[in-house]
Amino acid sequence: MTRQLPLARLFCLVLFSLCALPAYAQDWKPLDPAHVTLKAPTIDKDADAEAIFWEVRMQDEPDGYGSIQRALNHYVRLKIFTERGVEQHGKVDIYYFTLRNGSSNVSNIAGRTYKPDGTMVELKKDAVFDREVVKQGGLKLKAKNFALPAVTPGCIVEYRWKETLPASAYERLHLQREYPIQLVKYYVRPASDVGLASGPSAGMRSMTFHGQTTPFVKEPNGFWSTTATNVPAFKEEPRMPPEDAVRAWVLLYYAASDKLVPQEYWKMMGKKLNEEFKGLLKVNDDVKKAAASIIGDAAEPEQKLQRLVEYCRTKIRYINDPVNKMSEEERKKLKENKSPADTLAHGYGYKLDINLLCGALALAAGFDVRGIRMPDRSDIFFDPNFPDDVFLDARGVAVKLGEQWKVLDAASRYMPFGTQPWEHEGVQALVGDPKELIFARTGITPAEKSQIKRNAQLRLSEDGTLEGTVRVVYTGHPGIREKQELDEKSDSEREEYLRNNLKKRLGSEAELSEIKLENVTDQFKPFTYSYKFKYPGYAERTGKRLFVQPAFFQKGVGPMFSTSARQHDIYFNYAWTEDDAINIELPEGYSLDNAEAPNSFTIGQIGDYKVRLAITKDAKTLIYERKFKFEGMLFPKTTYSELKRAFDQIHQQDNHAVTLKQGAAAVK
Repeated sequence: MTRQLPLARLFCLVLFSLCALPAYAQDWKPLDPAHVTLKAPTIDKDADAEAIFWEVRMQDEPDGYGSIQRALNHYVRLKIFTERGVEQHGKVDIYYFTLRNGSSNVSNIAGRTYKPDGTMVELKKDAVFDREVVKQGGLKLKAKNFALPAVTPGCIVEYRWKETLPASAYERLHLQREYPIQLVKYYVRPASDVGLASGPSAGMRSMTFHGQTTPFVKEPNGFWSTTATNVPAFKEEPRMPPEDAVRAWVLLYYAASDKLVPQEYWKMMGKKLNEEFKGLLKVNDDVKKAAASIIGDAAEPEQKLQRLVEYCRTKIRYINDPVNKMSEEERKKLKENKSPADTLAHGYGYKLDINLLCGALALAAGFDVRGIRMPDRSDIFFDPNFPDDVFLDARGVAVKLGEQWKVLDAASRYMPFGTQPWEHEGVQALVGDPKELIFARTGITPAEKSQIKRNAQLRLSEDGTLEGTVRVVYTGHPGIREKQELDEKSDSEREEYLRNNLKKRLGSEAELSEIKLENVTDQFKPFTYSYKFKYPGYAERTGKRLFVQPAFFQKGVGPMFSTSARQHDIYFNYAWTEDDAINIELPEGYSLDNAEAPNSFTIGQIGDYKVRLAITKDAKTLIYERKFKFEGMLFPKTTYSELKRAFDQIHQQDNHAVTLKQGAAAVK
């Protein structure tokens, strides 16, 4: 439910009124004797720890550089019940990030442990460490790491920290953590910077997702508070939807009214989008001439668009390209692109610049071109019943082909024509229109276009050693993922990345050599890698028999789903196919001993698993072929047992072993 806060002085606050946080953030709260003697969790009887409270005070403050930053002061008090609770919650990671357009920070960390005997042990300042978690593209994810002192079952631990991040007109207040919480309380001081809201008549509002909170109430010093009680732990699961699509949280935002009718709101936003892009998609004579030249003799609409997209991708330099990077000197010389004609003339642009040029070229070629806004389903599942555009965070260009709207992505380095980032596929997108409300479902890349194709030419020795050469080719979304993971790494870092992944699956005993990666940064060719390996003891030897798993590429891969129960829905980012072809030359004097092939089967209308096991005419080489296709994306948790059964069956068939016997007659 959306609630308005009647805050008359919302935008009258000035910087000098941004006072220090109340004294509570500098002092520990008194301990309740009932919490000290608490013997068992109150929310989840199986919990190893339970938070007494998690309090957060949020306000905007000067950042020391003439701008405003958002400060959130956190305070957590946690009761530990078991040894596993000590192991899981005695050590703490507090994450923060650095991006090209902003960053967060963590400071003022303090902590202490209250032992069952009544003694108190403080966290020392030099016990707090920094560690880098992820570094990819422009993102650096780091963590402040510390171990709370002298933690044992029965202890109460508490810690606090200050988190700062760029101020925004929207803020997500999370209610769930990795342990259950008796009380979550947020104190919020509304934004003081008029530029963060949509106008002087805007009021701060809230929407709670996947949970329940109390209405905001007024507190001293200009704060307002909301609470949630008996909040269960948030548990991550394999293949679950994005966190904010399932866990409890509150969105704070600014709007002039909480009485908006969704259909009227989106119709208004569609008109605004149409007007905006009419001004952005300007076509002049230079654009017209370029469109005609690029299209050339192409006759079909798809072919025309493909030529336009590929021209923009290869001839217009993307300023933030992770591979073809611009130096600081080059950036200083850049001229602003005020129109598609400027982008064409300058030969460079940001993502929207390049897509606008592609749209203008398409418009010059006679296509119906519109602005489009899309949600990101890697973040949340968009619901148009909520009348605010916060979740439509991607702006682009769409072309109408028949009855369908096709999004043009001419800036993404590795995106095949007709494809866009998976997080923008299969979503409801708002299309600009002067009169009608248009929500169009974006296309989805078919499974055949996202393929992992693997080939292995192997030889098995009498002692069970397997060795040979492997080649793997990625196309579509799996290939894009791998290229994005690797493109900013050096050659040695790429090889190390691949080596570590292979060792993780095969084990440290596998010997790898001649690792080669191809087309890592190529815009069109598929990502490919190859290697040679030697795996002692791959096949198990018993007497005169060898037991070998033909599905080499599934060796060491665990089951997709390991738990019997499921809390969240099941979610796959995109459809994909796998195509494996393996030849295993048998040891001299060995033959198949009445081997049975693994079973092939289908998973309803969404999956197809096919396996072929054969032997060459000379009985010297085992042939194993495996094809798997999966086209499902989102499944309710009520179907979990059925889906788990299917993937368990795949895992079982992948681990099928055949028997080789010394001196046995060949199986025909």
